[in-house]
Amino acid sequence: MRRILLVTVLVTLFAVLAVWGQEPVVDLDAALALLPGEDVMIEYSDAGRAQLEAAIDAFRVALCVPDDLNEKSEDAVDAFSVDPAQKDLVNKLAQCYYTLADVFLGGEPNEEATYIMGKHWGLKSLRMNPEFARLEKEESFIAAVEAETDVPALYWANANWLRVAEFDKLGAITGGVPPKSEAISLRVLELEPTYIVYGPYRSLGAFWGGLPRLPFGTYRKNFERALGYFCYLADEPDYCADCDGCTFDPICNEYFENRLFFVEFYLMEKELWEDAARILESVLAEPIGDKHPLYNALSQEKARKFLEDVKDHL
Repeated sequence: MRRILLVTVLVTLFAVLAVWGQEPVVDLDAALALLPGEDVMIEYSDAGRAQLEAAIDAFRVALCVPDDLNEKSEDAVDAFSVDPAQKDLVNKLAQCYYTLADVFLGGEPNEEATYIMGKHWGLKSLRMNPEFARLEKEESFIAAVEAETDVPALYWANANWLRVAEFDKLGAITGGVPPKSEAISLRVLELEPTYIVYGPYRSLGAFWGGLPRLPFGTYRKNFERALGYFCYLADEPDYCADCDGCTFDPICNEYFENRLFFVEFYLMEKELWEDAARILESVLAEPIGDKHPLYNALSQEKARKFLEDVKDHL
């Protein structure tokens, strides 16, 4: 009996040591399977977070990113050599960094740093286009954006950049971020307005509704402009009757963040509490579904929190 027990312990020990000496297995195919289209297909759970973090590791390994690369340094990421054939993986890495920070890292110490890394990889992807790099250097960043055609690179560079700006809005304004960010969103809107279920409209609506109330200047809170974009996302005829050319696509209701952004960056900002409550309740009344499991679940959690605040004002 003792001999059998000793053999079992030794076999287990050798197995542990064998695994211990190996590099962790990172599956690129599994990572790519999480992004079969434009959205990240994971659940809003600890297991989903683990899948997303594994995907980030897989993309970094596939791109041969060394552990000592300072991804928080734009210069370091720009200088890092990437095969042009892997540009799509760079875009996916930028998207996964954004998603990790946006969905799972709220309030955690590494939230801002994760957005910064996502921004740098998004900008890296843009500059991997020689024409973009040339125009940025010889003319301007905005000129380069206006000639760019890589929608995911544009969108995820900007999504991360806007989140970074939220940590210091006034600093971002004085640093010239708003015109560059607006140029990116307008270019995506021109190229692919329905990307991520009308994502460019979400970005622009939140952009104009989320700016500070500065006393002067172009880039300050502008509800009229915000509404002009939100009317493509929310089926609200009473608000959008005067919106020239605004056409609501019913598919927008399938992505709960469209209505959530309308509430967060327009109705709540204008203290329109009854309509805010009505729309938040509509988000909570619908099943999450299987098209957008991550962001619909997150949007419902946010809707519950917003509704508590809104009800305090009714």
